[in-house]
Amino acid sequence: MFVGNSITDAGFYHSYIWLYYMTRFPDQRITIYNRGIGGDDAGQMYDRLETEVFNDQPTVVALTFGMNDSGYFEYLQKSADSVRKEKVARSYQSFLKIEKTFNSHPGVRKIIFTSPPYDETTKAVKNNYFPGKTKAMQEIVAFQQEIAAKNHWPLIDLFNPMSAINSSNQAKDSLFTLGGGDRIHPGMDGHLVMAWLFLKAQGLAGKNVADITVDASTGKVLNAGNCSITALANSKQKLQFTYLAKALPFPVDTIPRMWNSNSKQSDALKLIPFSEELNQEKLQVKGLDKASYVVRVDETIIDKFSSDELASGINLALYMNTPQYRQAIQVRELNQERMEIEKRLRQYNWVEFDVLKQRGLLRKNNDAAVDTVMSLAKDAFIRGNMENWTKARYAAIRQVWQDEMDMLVNTIYKVNKPVPHRIIIEKEK
Repeated sequence: MFVGNSITDAGFYHSYIWLYYMTRFPDQRITIYNRGIGGDDAGQMYDRLETEVFNDQPTVVALTFGMNDSGYFEYLQKSADSVRKEKVARSYQSFLKIEKTFNSHPGVRKIIFTSPPYDETTKAVKNNYFPGKTKAMQEIVAFQQEIAAKNHWPLIDLFNPMSAINSSNQAKDSLFTLGGGDRIHPGMDGHLVMAWLFLKAQGLAGKNVADITVDASTGKVLNAGNCSITALANSKQKLQFTYLAKALPFPVDTIPRMWNSNSKQSDALKLIPFSEELNQEKLQVKGLDKASYVVRVDETIIDKFSSDELASGINLALYMNTPQYRQAIQVRELNQERMEIEKRLRQYNWVEFDVLKQRGLLRKNNDAAVDTVMSLAKDAFIRGNMENWTKARYAAIRQVWQDEMDMLVNTIYKVNKPVPHRIIIEKEK
């Protein structure tokens, strides 16, 4: 379970992490739950830990806070420094309460995320400029690191690496930002950076989709990492074999899908070594005559390569036209559909926890709750979530949505199984 604020609630990073597992470990089924609520600080997360997190018996809880804890418009006041200290102190006290609740569930693994940074320096965004907010977030990061270390909880630092990416790229382009369209919510590129940092922290860097090395001069398989190579046939003009991997390549998205940003997931590939570290489907062919070769997977021409390029090794995961990549795209789109349904449940829970809980109407779903929501509809956030909430207050509707998500996940774990392919390396005529 990923617990957080709007960056988790309406974000993508946890969906990318699950998609990585779906494609890299197709036979190891797990479930990931989004437990983000927009606007939450550490205190609000503490208030719902038992009812919305531990009540569902997770095996792992990954929690992130800091963006809302550190405040916003307060930094435009003369008393900003004292307000910052008060905000940080309040966040610290909330984390101590979270610590106590976490330790009351010793069988659950805990992971702490620092928040992605607030981008105080980009020139791309004119509004939401709160000078000094970054300093408060740095202080929150410091006590997160301290308390996580004391409890031996893994801590994944998003704040400092993402700040470094912002800084280095803004030195070349002042309009650069990982902070989406508002300095606060990372775009899709930022969410892939977040997923990359998480997966690296798990030790998955260097774990290839597959690693194939064949010697054309001897007709021998020198390496078959995370795959099997059979039925190898070799001639002067053509080398071919049957390839069955144990994983699929990660299907990088090239479509902007976020409300506050035009960035694409694929934009992150220019910023981080995601492909090099986490998405290698390596094909290496030694001993070829000096020439140009056409590589096909089944009937699909992938590209042309020199013998030197093939001897060094090519990364098939970079080619979106391979049959295995196209198979992985199906998994990605099914997972995206699951995420869209999940958002409806998060919108419902935002109204429940941020509007109705403080009024004693949590999970009541009755006329009094309806009257309360309607009476507060002048608030733009409540008004925007009201239609969804009026549907979701019925348990039968929520169950249908959950059933749809379960069906999608069941389908994913059917279509994500790698199948054999015939790889053909043929001398260009």
